[in-house]
Formats: sequence, structure tokens, C-alpha cells
Amino acid sequence: MKKFIKTLLLASLPWVIPGVLHAQAYPDKPIKLVVPYPPGASTDSLARTVAQKISGPLGQTVVVDNRAGASGNIGSEIVAKSAPDGYTFLLGTDATHAANMNMVPNPPFHPVRDFTPLSFAAINPIVLVVHPSIPATNVRELVAFVKANPSKGAYGTSGSGSPHHLSGELLKQRSGAPLTHIPYRGGGPALNDVMGGQIPMIFASAITVLPHIQGGRLRAIAVTGNQRYEGLPTVPTIAETYEGFDMPSWLAFFGPANMPEAVSRRLSDEINKALMEPETKNKLTASGLIVMAGSPAELGARVKREFELRGKLIREANIKAD
Repeated sequence: MKKFIKTLLLASLPWVIPGVLHAQAYPDKPIKLVVPYPPGASTDSLARTVAQKISGPLGQTVVVDNRAGASGNIGSEIVAKSAPDGYTFLLGTDATHAANMNMVPNPPFHPVRDFTPLSFAAINPIVLVVHPSIPATNVRELVAFVKANPSKGAYGTSGSGSPHHLSGELLKQRSGAPLTHIPYRGGGPALNDVMGGQIPMIFASAITVLPHIQGGRLRAIAVTGNQRYEGLPTVPTIAETYEGFDMPSWLAFFGPANMPEAVSRRLSDEINKALMEPETKNKLTASGLIVMAGSPAELGARVKREFELRGKLIREANIKAD
């Protein structure tokens, strides 16, 4: 009888603790970090910096895999449908996890249900800038000017549904100013047109407009997030005029849903450590990002909150995907 019980216990052991054994062995092969955008963007810079930093502590190479297309949805779907074993994870953004799914019918994944939050990573600050001919130096003056001159209310952005576009829609909603969105295929053409005087203003990533602000070719009016940008410390936030205004562009790391807790925690811990290293922070700050690591719980709460808030704004403004 004792021999029978011993045999039964040994036979059942692999079925009892496979998750534990997997977590202890993780990682035992290279890991893939999917970036759902082309090489060269701020997302790519962040991904490659973090991948290099965590490869050593994990004891395995972390390979960056750029899978661009459909405003980030193609790469995000790949991760959402990958095995939740910790060998594939994603650098997502406010577009992939808050805005896109509110603009397309039958979305291929859900930003909350289909992912495991790992770590918040950074804010990519957005600045509202105007051509120097516009007689406004702050948000109140700009709103008053546009109300008095409705034909001067056009603003350019990098595309429909972008955080730049949503910033304009939220300002229009909060201020009552007759702002008109002009979508471009990328921020470069929009920047050229505002500097050339074809449009009066744009919402753009701080790093792209900073040299032109410093050179006097553009005037910064406000930052769209809830904190000032250290690259433009004297430029206020829109929230300083309209309380609660917060429309940042952000980046964060996600794994597929249902990852083993020990595996997701290991990956999350290493990402957070890498982000907080002075060398990492200095490098990413120089590229225009505000590094802000955070816990999986904080990231999960943020995604839920912003998916709902941006979805409401998108529906009210009737914004559709390009």
C-alpha cells in the first residue's frame, strides 16, 4: 500500500508544479521584445536601450523585433496572441492601448483583457506651438484669439486619433474655441506648414519642436500633460488653465494575458531597474522622453482609465481611423 501511494505521488508531481518549474527555469532561451512601429522612432530607442540593459541580468539576449503597421495594431496583436510564457512582450503606447481600439470596428485584441501589464516606461511630452505671427503667449490668449478669429483655429497633427489630435479635441471641448483639426501623414509635414505660415498652430512631440522654439521660429503655448516638461520649464501645462486637462503620449511594457506571476514579476522587476539606472534615464531624457517606471498594478489601472476616457472623447468627436 505504501509503495502504491509513493508511486501515485511521484506520478502526479509533474502535473502539480509545472508552473513552479517553469518559473525557476525562466528564462532559458532568447526573449523577443516586439515594437509595433518602424525603427528610428522614440519607441525604438526606448526598446533597444531597455533590451540591452535587461539582457545581462536575465542571462539571455533580448531581441527587438519591429512589427510596424496599422498604427501599432499589427505588432500588438502578435503579442496578444503569443504564448504567455515570458518569451514575447511588447512596448505599447497610448495609441495601441487607449485610442486605436476605440476607432476601429471588430478590433483584433482588447487592450485590457488580452495583456499582462509589466511596467510603465515614459511620457513623450506634447507641446502646443503657434507661428510667431499669432498674437498669443498662453492658452487663455490663444483661446480668446481663436474665438474672435474662427478662421485662425486650424491646428495640425501627425494624424487622426493621435494623442496630438485628442489634445486638440479636448481643448476644443474644455474651452469652447472653434478649433479645426488638420491631419497630416506624420508630424514632419505639419511642422513644415506651421513654420511656413500655412497653418497657425500644431500639437507636436516636444523633441521635434524644441529646436524651433529655441530658435524663435515657433512659440510654445503649453504642454498637454499634467506636469511641465523640463526641456521647457517656463512653459505651463494646459491643466494650469483648465484643471484636470491631461492628454500625454506614453509608452509602457506589456506581456500576453495569463503570464505566470513569477515570470511577469521577474520581467517587470528587471525593466524597472533598467529604467531607473542613471545612464538609461540620461540617454532617454536626451531623446525627449520623461522616464517614469511603475508597477504592473499602476499600469493596469492607467490603461483601464485612459481606454475609457479617450474612448469617450473619440465617440463624442466622432473620430475615425485613417
